[in-house]
Amino acid sequence: MVSEQLLLPAADFVGGSPLTRDLADVLEIGPHRNYNKPRSPRGVRRNVRVALYSHDTMGIGHMRRNLLIAETLMRSRSVGGGLIVAGAREAAALIMPAGVDCLTLPAFKKHRDGGYRPRSLSLPLEALVCLRARTIRAAIEAYQPDVFIVDKVPRGLGGELEPTLESLRRHGRTRCVLGLRDVLDSPSQVRAEWHQEASDEAVEKYYDSVWVYGDQAVCDPVREYGFSADTAAKIRYTGYFDQRMRRRMGLQPEDSPANAGLPPGPFSLCMVGGGQDGAALAQAFARAALTSGLNSVLVTGPCMPAPIRQRLQRLAAGAPQLRVLEFVAEPAPLLAAADRVIAMGGYNTVTEILSFGKRALIVPRTVPREEQLIRAERLRDLGLIDMLHPDQLTSEAITRWLTRRFEPLPPARERIDFHGLTRLPEFLAALVRTRG
Repeated sequence: MVSEQLLLPAADFVGGSPLTRDLADVLEIGPHRNYNKPRSPRGVRRNVRVALYSHDTMGIGHMRRNLLIAETLMRSRSVGGGLIVAGAREAAALIMPAGVDCLTLPAFKKHRDGGYRPRSLSLPLEALVCLRARTIRAAIEAYQPDVFIVDKVPRGLGGELEPTLESLRRHGRTRCVLGLRDVLDSPSQVRAEWHQEASDEAVEKYYDSVWVYGDQAVCDPVREYGFSADTAAKIRYTGYFDQRMRRRMGLQPEDSPANAGLPPGPFSLCMVGGGQDGAALAQAFARAALTSGLNSVLVTGPCMPAPIRQRLQRLAAGAPQLRVLEFVAEPAPLLAAADRVIAMGGYNTVTEILSFGKRALIVPRTVPREEQLIRAERLRDLGLIDMLHPDQLTSEAITRWLTRRFEPLPPARERIDFHGLTRLPEFLAALVRTRG
């Protein structure tokens, strides 16, 4: 297990620019706004710099969530630029909005037992933590952001953010935000980890606000995880992110049903996140596609082991109704066109499915975290998805679900809060104004 302690001393922050003082009209992104022509805020300086960090040890959900946040904030036109610090090289393949750039760190890989090791570099674990820590700190000190948004881990993986956070705290000009997805893990596991890593103390010391990217009615972290009073006082619920907005933000995706090479007609879509632990679902889906004769698209993810990807490609070579894609930078067009979706239960994948109102079967990951299982169970109980426990996963079970007749789904936004992308600019404006 990586310790949260680092060997690096924090040094004084050098330089810095004052925060923008007046953000009263920062982007009024609302449900009826034209996202291609955002309003220009009145009397607002357009030079707020935002930096975002994600550790990215399994899958690509953290970096995709941060990218969507950056895209949304850049639409305000009060934000002068954004820097994403990502823990995996796949981030560089994602579509970046104008004004946003990305620094990718040498990557960690997460084991099924929850431990970490370098993904590619032949370095001891502590050496990679040190390398990443120095890189992050140098980048943030040079960029001098007005707001620094950290995904999930208050001190960073292995404490790699500690020198950066200490520097920002002494400098006193950057507002720091901790962003949390709706479900972190089982309550007992979260409480144990937060105690071990002194996360409440880190929030109290370093962070001005905690944004929860979900609906309190689905998961209440204060009650379930026993956060301290200080952490609880800083929590703001954004609501879930309506992923349909990605298509209104000027993105030009490269992948679509038209170039997937499928015969015309309805198709089912299977997504397994980064693919590192998605082999069982991918292979069950591929065999179901062959036996059912239905048009199907499988996205393996860039982290799926090469022998599994090659096996799936060989299956698809003799099956015109099955198309296997290794990596899709922007899945929205495929998802929007799909008739049914089978997927694992990561935050981004599930919110995309709910945003597009798709009939979905979720086969959640259960180790090393129960996060996906908890999310799937709660959304299933709300009648928004179907769920299959991975212990019951077979190609026959997938085939039965694909060929089953269903009643129409209720719109997810009628049952849970999906206004997260509308609230983000408002939260940013309020946060920056408090420094004025």
